[in-house]
Amino acid sequence: MAATTRRRDGHLARERMLEEAMTAIAEDGLAGLTMSALAKRLGTSGGHILYYFGSKDRLLLEVLGWSESALTEERRALLAGRAGAERKLRQFVELYLPRGPRDPRWTLWIELWARTASNEPLRQAQAEIDRGWQEDLESLLAKGVRQGRFAEGLDTAARASELLALLDGLSTRVVLGQRGADRASALRMALSATERLVERG
Repeated sequence: MAATTRRRDGHLARERMLEEAMTAIAEDGLAGLTMSALAKRLGTSGGHILYYFGSKDRLLLEVLGWSESALTEERRALLAGRAGAERKLRQFVELYLPRGPRDPRWTLWIELWARTASNEPLRQAQAEIDRGWQEDLESLLAKGVRQGRFAEGLDTAARASELLALLDGLSTRVVLGQRGADRASALRMALSATERLVERG
């Protein structure tokens, strides 16, 4: 029983650290997230944070994975819903795009993209997350084709890759706060492009 309690407490402690790290990113940006700053927010020591994560890169990756797991649940619920294929595709796009310039998940993505060239475990973890979005979008498009809502013979893998690349570009512009790039305009452009990518002849 004691061992079970320790494992449960450890899991809760880890979850609390990840949640607080995401909050810190939203409030202060990624540059302000250090092991010592996170420890101070949690009322613990930097060594305690290092015990769980080992390095800032690992912490960032764990925070991203934790955030993405919640999005995966939302995405799977969306795909399992009763809405039509067009409505589901719109919901998928809405879920993918950042909420605004201070979106912590997207701030993390941009930071970690810059680190993947020299960090193979990080590259593999990001590829796994990307694969989940790609496969679910392919599945959504394929269902729309079967239902006659999207173009017959649509190359679902290629269209999904194109759409995700577009969404990445629009999302980056929103997060970086570029002129004229906000969530509403990004959503309009994404939906317009999406319609052209899947439309029937």
